[in-house]
Amino acid sequence: MSGKPRKAVHLAAHFPGVNNTTVWSDPASKSQIDFESFVHLAQTAERGLFDFFFLAEGLRLREHLGRIHDLDVVGRPDTFTVLNALAAVTDKLGLAGTINSTYNEPFELAKQFASLDHLSGGRAAWNVVTSSDAFTGENFRRGGYLEHSQRYRRAAEVIEVSRALWDSWPGDSLVVDREAGVFARDVPEISYRNTQFDISGRFVLPPSPQGHPVLLQAGDSDEGREFGAASADAIFTGHGSLAAGQQFYADVKGRLAKYGRTPDELKILPAATFVLGDTAEDAQERARHIRLQQVGPQTAIAFLEQVWGRDLSGYDPDGPLPDVEPSGDATITRGRVRHAKDPRAVAEGWRAKAEAEQLSIRELIIEVTARQQFVGTPAAVAEQIDTYVQADAADGFILVPHLTPAGLDEFVERVVPELQERGSFRTEYTGATLRDHLGLPHPHQNHRSTAHEGARAS
Repeated sequence: MSGKPRKAVHLAAHFPGVNNTTVWSDPASKSQIDFESFVHLAQTAERGLFDFFFLAEGLRLREHLGRIHDLDVVGRPDTFTVLNALAAVTDKLGLAGTINSTYNEPFELAKQFASLDHLSGGRAAWNVVTSSDAFTGENFRRGGYLEHSQRYRRAAEVIEVSRALWDSWPGDSLVVDREAGVFARDVPEISYRNTQFDISGRFVLPPSPQGHPVLLQAGDSDEGREFGAASADAIFTGHGSLAAGQQFYADVKGRLAKYGRTPDELKILPAATFVLGDTAEDAQERARHIRLQQVGPQTAIAFLEQVWGRDLSGYDPDGPLPDVEPSGDATITRGRVRHAKDPRAVAEGWRAKAEAEQLSIRELIIEVTARQQFVGTPAAVAEQIDTYVQADAADGFILVPHLTPAGLDEFVERVVPELQERGSFRTEYTGATLRDHLGLPHPHQNHRSTAHEGARAS
């Protein structure tokens, strides 16, 4: 790293909701629905000079053994409703929402995100996700119709159409000439046809402050990496070690040149949790307690059942792994499943790990479901985060606190000053838009047209 200029650390705040990271049962956890919860986290992030606030999305409640499984994004108000409301109570903080490209139409999406960008003064971001899950699709008109292999093709075409709509107004179309009675002129009609869409009409909004909202993407497959390199401004990912992060970072940024892009045009932002303590020992003890809260006995068995494909409620979560083989029944959990690989291979790997480290079922699940986590004193955590960024394992992190909504408070109060002291984090906002915060270029008309073609062919 000698001789390299110090990179700025980018930080975002994830509103955790109810999932396998949060501890909703903790007495300190508050409402996942009340607007004040969203306001608290967003204003805390803005006080900490974060780049953006981030909302995940759940389109259907996951079911496990025929019952609602609460380790998912549940009970959350509509993403656009929350973000547009937050625009009124924040000034600089970016506002990012996860919206599915499989079950939404591009004209509507383009209008909604352009509206958010206008209303927030250029702070909108769209985390583009896909789905080939027929169970989720049952909530929509085209439920389950999309083949898994087609999900990124549709996403690329949704982005193509959205960008064409955002770019459709010439720069001088908004006239607002009161004397002549002309508000807008020469707004062209867009005719757009590809394998998914056939659109003809005029877009309803002039260019927004950012031109295009910032586009985020989450996906670790080769297809997902290619899609991110072609189309995204930032990638939301997760890697548990410095070496794994460096590998992903180099791989994805190495794909940019063929799309006419430079490394600075794409930010790599893994998800990460954190636990602070006055001493290293105190932090480790707090981290262990939180993980035991996150992975209770029933949760441990439920995660195991996803792989084994059978009811394992008769097994002791504090005992050894089952001696039976996975059944291959993938329907035991309906909705998002974390273990997409061959269940027998996963089970074999878990058994080897449990045997080598003498782990019970619960201890094993705590290990295999852990996210990237920074644990230590505020100074140590700041050093860990800075090390990842300076070593090109990330450009920053999307922090996922385990408590709603006050879980970020301690980080802002104790870690942000340490990062500032290291010279790695801003001491004030120097721009007005999210693109300014992230150091991203303003898009131009017909920007990255070759990238669209590459994404469609991947």
